[in-house]
Amino acid sequence: MATGLDQVVGMAMMSLGSLIFIYYTLWVVLLPFVDADHVIQSYFPDRMYAMLIPVVAGVLALLVIGSFIFVILLKKRASEKKSK
Repeated sequence: MATGLDQVVGMAMMSLGSLIFIYYTLWVVLLPFVDADHVIQSYFPDRMYAMLIPVVAGVLALLVIGSFIFVILLKKRASEKKSK
Protein backbone atom coordinates (compact mmCIF):
# COMPACT_ATOMS: atom_id res chain seq x y z
CA MET A 1 0.00 0.00 0.00
CA ALA A 2 1.13 3.52 -0.71
CA THR A 3 1.73 5.64 2.33
CA GLY A 4 0.79 9.30 2.62
CA LEU A 5 4.38 10.36 1.98
CA ASP A 6 4.52 8.29 -1.21
CA GLN A 7 1.41 10.01 -2.47
CA VAL A 8 2.78 13.47 -1.67
CA VAL A 9 6.08 12.73 -3.41
CA GLY A 10 4.23 11.27 -6.39
CA MET A 11 1.97 14.30 -6.65
CA ALA A 12 4.97 16.64 -6.41
CA MET A 13 6.77 14.75 -9.18
CA MET A 14 3.67 14.76 -11.39
CA SER A 15 3.15 18.48 -10.79
CA LEU A 16 6.78 19.31 -11.57
CA GLY A 17 6.70 17.18 -14.72
CA SER A 18 3.47 18.82 -15.85
CA LEU A 19 4.85 22.32 -15.26
CA ILE A 20 8.02 21.52 -17.20
CA PHE A 21 5.95 20.06 -20.06
CA ILE A 22 3.67 23.10 -20.21
CA TYR A 23 6.60 25.54 -20.06
CA TYR A 24 8.51 23.70 -22.80
CA THR A 25 5.41 23.41 -24.98
CA LEU A 26 4.70 27.14 -24.70
CA TRP A 27 8.37 27.87 -25.40
CA VAL A 28 8.51 25.74 -28.56
CA VAL A 29 4.98 26.04 -29.95
CA LEU A 30 3.68 29.46 -28.91
CA LEU A 31 6.77 31.66 -28.68
CA PRO A 32 7.65 31.72 -32.41
CA PHE A 33 4.33 33.50 -33.05
CA VAL A 34 4.96 36.25 -30.47
CA ASP A 35 6.73 39.48 -31.43
CA ALA A 36 10.40 39.64 -30.49
CA ASP A 37 9.95 42.80 -28.39
CA HIS A 38 6.98 41.46 -26.39
CA VAL A 39 7.43 41.20 -22.60
CA ILE A 40 6.72 37.44 -22.61
CA GLN A 41 9.97 36.86 -24.51
CA SER A 42 11.92 37.78 -21.36
CA TYR A 43 10.60 34.68 -19.53
CA PHE A 44 12.07 32.22 -22.02
CA PRO A 45 15.66 31.53 -23.10
CA ASP A 46 16.81 31.62 -26.70
CA ARG A 47 15.08 29.10 -28.97
CA MET A 48 18.42 27.45 -29.73
CA TYR A 49 18.27 25.93 -26.23
CA ALA A 50 14.87 24.43 -27.01
CA MET A 51 16.66 21.89 -29.18
CA LEU A 52 19.99 21.76 -27.34
CA ILE A 53 18.57 20.80 -23.93
CA PRO A 54 16.64 17.68 -25.08
CA VAL A 55 19.57 16.53 -27.24
CA VAL A 56 22.03 16.82 -24.35
CA ALA A 57 19.57 15.13 -21.97
CA GLY A 58 19.06 12.29 -24.46
CA VAL A 59 22.78 11.75 -24.95
CA LEU A 60 23.33 11.72 -21.18
CA ALA A 61 20.46 9.27 -20.70
CA LEU A 62 21.87 6.94 -23.35
CA LEU A 63 25.31 7.21 -21.76
CA VAL A 64 23.94 6.26 -18.33
CA ILE A 65 21.91 3.37 -19.74
CA GLY A 66 24.87 2.11 -21.77
CA SER A 67 27.18 2.36 -18.76
CA PHE A 68 24.68 0.44 -16.61
CA ILE A 69 24.41 -2.35 -19.18
CA PHE A 70 28.22 -2.47 -19.52
CA VAL A 71 28.69 -2.82 -15.75
CA ILE A 72 26.04 -5.56 -15.56
CA LEU A 73 27.71 -7.49 -18.38
CA LEU A 74 31.12 -7.17 -16.70
CA LYS A 75 29.72 -8.48 -13.42
CA LYS A 76 28.04 -11.37 -15.21
CA ARG A 77 31.27 -12.30 -16.99
CA ALA A 78 33.23 -12.13 -13.71
CA SER A 79 30.73 -14.37 -11.94
CA GLU A 80 30.86 -16.89 -14.82
CA LYS A 81 34.66 -17.05 -14.56
CA LYS A 82 34.49 -17.68 -10.82
CA SER A 83 31.99 -20.52 -11.27
CA LYS A 84 34.26 -22.41 -13.70
